[in-house]
This record gives sequence, C-alpha cells and structure tokens, in this order.
Amino acid sequence: MIIAVDGTLASGKGTIARALAKAFGLPCLDTGALYRGVAVAVLDAGADPHNCDEATQIAQGFDPATIDEIKIRTSEAGSAASIVSEHSGVRHALFDLQRRFARQAGGAVLDGRDIGTVICPDANVKLFIDAKPDIRAWRRWQELIDRGEDIALTDIERQLVERDARDAGRADAPMKPAQDALLLDTSQLSIDAAINKAVELVTDKTGVSPIT
Repeated sequence: MIIAVDGTLASGKGTIARALAKAFGLPCLDTGALYRGVAVAVLDAGADPHNCDEATQIAQGFDPATIDEIKIRTSEAGSAASIVSEHSGVRHALFDLQRRFARQAGGAVLDGRDIGTVICPDANVKLFIDAKPDIRAWRRWQELIDRGEDIALTDIERQLVERDARDAGRADAPMKPAQDALLLDTSQLSIDAAINKAVELVTDKTGVSPIT
C-alpha cells in the first residue's frame, strides 16, 4: 500500500505521514528532507540556490545519508529548499530515489508536495493537508523559536507566502492536490485529531485497518 501525503508548509503533513506509517506498519520518507538536504549542501558549497546548473550538479551527487536533521530544519534551509526545488534538474536527480522508496515490497508512506501528482500518481491513497496561512505561520514560528532561532513572526508570515507562491507556481511539478486527493484541513484540529482523521480517511479508502 502506497500512501501519498502532500500539503503546504506547517500544515502538519510530516507529523501525519509519520503517524500513518506507524499506524499501518509502513516505512516513511520525508521527501522535503531530500530537497532541504540538497539546499544545505548548496549553501555549504558556497553555491547559489538560484543557479540551476550548480544546484543540479550537487543534487546528482547527493547522498541522503549526509542529511543533518538540525541544519535542514532552519528557516534559511527551508527558503533555499523552496528555490532549488524549482529546478527541473534537481527534481529529476531526486525522482528515482523517491520512486524506488515508494515501490519497495509492502509499500510506503511518502510526504511532500508532488507525491500524488508526480512521484506516485498510482498511490492507493492520496491526502492533501492544508491549514489557514496565519495558523501555519504561527506553527512554523513556534517550531523555530523552540529550536532557538531568533526570528519575527512577521518574517515567517512573509516567507510562508513567498514559498507557497513558488511551490504552487513552478513550471515543473507544482504543488497542488491530485484530482483524486482527499483533502484534510488541520486549521482547527489538534495533532491527535488530525492524525485520527487521516487514519480514518486511509481506512475508509482502502478497507485496511491500522495495526496500532
């Protein structure tokens, strides 16, 4: 069983994807971490995230094992990831890795922005997670503050709007719900309520009950 979890920044899609993987006994891939990892590698190399050739070259030689979970979760890494993910060469370099993960024996859960539309258009279940922009901005700001970053909420709101526009407006694999995606708005839901709803949607769609 393949479960595709797409959605906007700070909508809760990563948390939901991990919970679904645990509930149904499946491996989980945070595809956004791949792009963030490439973005950090670009920045560490002193390259320009806007430079398609430089970013693509780094993506082609990227090893997911080198991902630093702390470094990829900064606001700088997030902004750079949104930029490098616009480059078709970068997306092509990471495509096969994601597809292989999805098609392993037994299936998998993948979360990102183009899983249901590009990476796994044949997924058994496609979810698109979203929330109101002001709520997402506050969630992201709180996350960064808890990690020790000194950043204003207004800056997060601006970055979120810019990133939404880039992700939805790029020519190659824009962020959008698949036509057959099940929509889940987490604006007014607690983490537990959002997870329970997602599990319910998967079970209703597939007839498969959670194992936990």
